[in-house]
Amino acid sequence: MTDSRSPSEPTVIAVDEQDEILIDAQRWAALAAASLRSYGLTRGELNLLFVDESEMHRLNLDHLGRDRPTDVLSFPLDGGEEVSTVEALIGDIVVCPKYAQRQAPDHRGESDHDGSLEDELALLVVHGVLHVLGWDHEEPVEAQQMSAAEQALLAAHHR
Repeated sequence: MTDSRSPSEPTVIAVDEQDEILIDAQRWAALAAASLRSYGLTRGELNLLFVDESEMHRLNLDHLGRDRPTDVLSFPLDGGEEVSTVEALIGDIVVCPKYAQRQAPDHRGESDHDGSLEDELALLVVHGVLHVLGWDHEEPVEAQQMSAAEQALLAAHHR
């Protein structure tokens, strides 16, 4: 378990519950915290979990009714705007590194993505943060706006 916190930032607790791929939970917790700060959050708690494909499959089925694993799931809790002024639960982000490893090459060349697992995990963490903050990509305009926000966060905090 990794806790990423300084006096004026949200707490990000990263837990690696999988053993298939070695990840740097502290690094991804720091990226999530920096992304939250970029949107003005200075308090609150976010959980960042890394799970194997069987657990991700179960979560996807239980919460979204999709009978397959996926790369990232986000569960917003108290909402984004009030979080900056009170100690609140921001939400949970669940990432599947094994799934991310398989799909990473598919994103090579998109913006500055180099096709690596590292770039894929960064994208998924930032994507998850935006979802817990209320962003969505169901409509084309929303997808374009969310993609631009992801790229801005990645440029500022990852690349």
